[in-house]
Amino acid sequence: MALRAEQVGSLLRPQDLLAARASFVDGRIDLAELRSAEDTAIREAVARQREIGLDVYADGEMRRASWLTGMADAVDGFVADSALLEWHGPGGGTEKTTAKIVGGRLHKRRMLTGGEVPLMKSLGAAPFKITVPAPSNFVSIGFKPGVTDRHYKNRDELLVDLVAIVRDEVQWLVGQGVTYIQLDAPFYSHYLDPQHREAMRQSGGDPDVEFEAAVAGDNAALAGISRPSVTVAVHVCRGNSRSRWYTEGGYDAIAEKLFARLDVDRFLLEYDTERAGGFEPLRLVPRGKDVVLGLVTTKEPRLEHDDELRTRIDEAARYVPLDHLALSPQCGFASVAAGNLLSMDDQWRKLELVVGTARKVWGDA
Repeated sequence: MALRAEQVGSLLRPQDLLAARASFVDGRIDLAELRSAEDTAIREAVARQREIGLDVYADGEMRRASWLTGMADAVDGFVADSALLEWHGPGGGTEKTTAKIVGGRLHKRRMLTGGEVPLMKSLGAAPFKITVPAPSNFVSIGFKPGVTDRHYKNRDELLVDLVAIVRDEVQWLVGQGVTYIQLDAPFYSHYLDPQHREAMRQSGGDPDVEFEAAVAGDNAALAGISRPSVTVAVHVCRGNSRSRWYTEGGYDAIAEKLFARLDVDRFLLEYDTERAGGFEPLRLVPRGKDVVLGLVTTKEPRLEHDDELRTRIDEAARYVPLDHLALSPQCGFASVAAGNLLSMDDQWRKLELVVGTARKVWGDA
């Protein structure tokens, strides 16, 4: 079956799970009790996804503090320091990210997603996706001069170890029978945002050269892995934390290198606001590759209308054949555990809208 009604990955955490996580941090419950609360939340989320009729399932990233914290949790070499980002939107301002700084040589102790795959397999939720942060994320956000360069002479050297860690993860996931693997690469948006590009130039960098290196690194994490029955996707957004964002701009500046060079089957792209620009860059997507249009926002409760979504899908079909398009929200609902500023009911209504609209556009095939 073609995957027409998609989701990005993270889902709002139930209050019981948020309370359990707080209790674990305070030492009031043990790890087994926290895992039990996570299992319950995942089972309930998968059951609701089945009920709605989504074409691919996710565990909602219920076991994660944020979309990328699994890296520092599973890999030695990160320190308890984080880079600052300038956030826009509700409660915006300068704030530390959930990504940790690299302060030592990286050593992988366990699989990033080792706790996620077994339950999803046992639930028979097929197909299901596992999301993995792209290695290039940690080069742009995890390299701190004066700290990281005591262990890695430059970003290129750091990327080599990050690639090895993620490649090992992808290979393990394929071996586990996972049929949908998604690389999350929101920091690609640094290379499309005019202000961020100018800041790179002012600091002596070249955003186009740096983006080429990021794509090459992420490709290296996929190189040589046999994946005949595996869908590999990439998700690109402009930041997503408590309904805020940190970059703006269309895909134009990175479209050619992103679409033509990145060795994935499927592009999940943010398209819910004018911040993402128009569909014209999609003309550069190679024939045979799929584009998932992130037209439904996860940042606010307002529910889009299916007529509006169908019109926009028709517009995108001017650049990518309709048979290679799909529909999703623009990002996850809870890239950080606290979640975006909408209710659980809002979330499920939006996912129901995705499914209902997809069925009207593509039918049940």
